[in-house]
Amino acid sequence: MSFFRFYQKLHLPTGECRRNVHKVINEQTPDTALKAISLLNSIKPTVPLASNRFVRIVLLSVILGPLLALTTLPSPTRWQDTVPQQPRPAGRANQIRTVVLDAGHGGKDPGTHGRQVQEKKINLKIALALGTKIKEEMPDVRVIFTRTTDRFIELAERSAIANRNRADLFISIHCNASPVSKAVHGTETYTMGLHKTEGNLDVAKRENAVILKEANYQETYKGFNPNSPLAYIMLANYQHAFMGSSISFAEKIERNFRRMAERRSNGVKQAGFLVLWRTTMPSVLVETGYLTNVDEEDFLASEDGQDRIAASICKAFEQYKHDMEGTN
Repeated sequence: MSFFRFYQKLHLPTGECRRNVHKVINEQTPDTALKAISLLNSIKPTVPLASNRFVRIVLLSVILGPLLALTTLPSPTRWQDTVPQQPRPAGRANQIRTVVLDAGHGGKDPGTHGRQVQEKKINLKIALALGTKIKEEMPDVRVIFTRTTDRFIELAERSAIANRNRADLFISIHCNASPVSKAVHGTETYTMGLHKTEGNLDVAKRENAVILKEANYQETYKGFNPNSPLAYIMLANYQHAFMGSSISFAEKIERNFRRMAERRSNGVKQAGFLVLWRTTMPSVLVETGYLTNVDEEDFLASEDGQDRIAASICKAFEQYKHDMEGTN
C-alpha cells in the first residue's frame, strides 16, 4: 500500500503532508524533514485508532526512511550573520590553530543547580581556566570564548561564533543533573548523534530547552520542538563529516578525567544538541559532573576541582592536536 493510500485510509489531511513529503524526497534536506516531523506531531486522526503513537511511528518511517538511508548528506548550512568570517591561519591542513570554548548557559539562563551553586557560574569558571591553560601551554593556538561574563547567548549564536572564526574545534562545557537520584555521578562527553538511551535523550532535552527563552526560536531552529523525541532523529544526521574526530577527542577527555581528575567516567555518548547542530568542525559537549550529587557539587564548586577538570580537558586537547598534526 502506498503512503498516500495509507494516509487516506486513516482519514488524515493529505495536502500539506503531501507537499512536505515531496520536498523530503526531492530535496533530501534535514531542515525540510524537521518540518515534516513537526507536521507528524500535529496529526490527529479522525477515526478511532488503537494507538495514535503507532500511526505516527509508521508515518515517520515511511516519510524519513529514504532520507535516513542516504549515504551522503548535505553539509549543514552556516548560521547567517553580519560579521565576516575570519581567515584561517596559514599552515598545514590538519593543524589545530583555533579552538572555541563555550561556557554553557548564562545570564537569564542559569542552567541546572545544586544546593548552593548555579551551573552557569561553574561552566564559566572552568572555560576561563581551560582557556588560560591552553594559552600558556600552546601559545600558537588562538582561544576564543563564546562568553567571558554572565550573559545570555542564543545557542545558534554560539555555533555561529565558531563558524565565523573558522575554528578547528568547538568545546561546550556544562554540568549535569539527575532528576531521579542524588547518587548518580560521573562525567560524560557527548558528540552529535542519535541517542541510544532515554537518559541521553533527557540530557539533550534539558540542554536544548534553553531555546524557549529565545525570541523567534521556531524560525531560528526550523520549527524544532525540544520536547519532541521525533525531532531528534533528524539532528543525528548533522556533524556526520566530523563524527570520527569528535569521538576521538571525546574519548581523550573522558580518559583524562579518569586519570588526572580521578573522576568516574560514564563514557562517550551521542545525542542531538542544538549547540552542536550547525558547527562546521569537530565538536563536543562536556558534562563535567552532577550538581545534584553532593560530593560532585562540592568538587566542581572548588577551585581545585575546577582546575583539575580544566587541566584534564587541556591535556586531551594537547593529545588531540598531536594526533591531528602528526607531530612528535
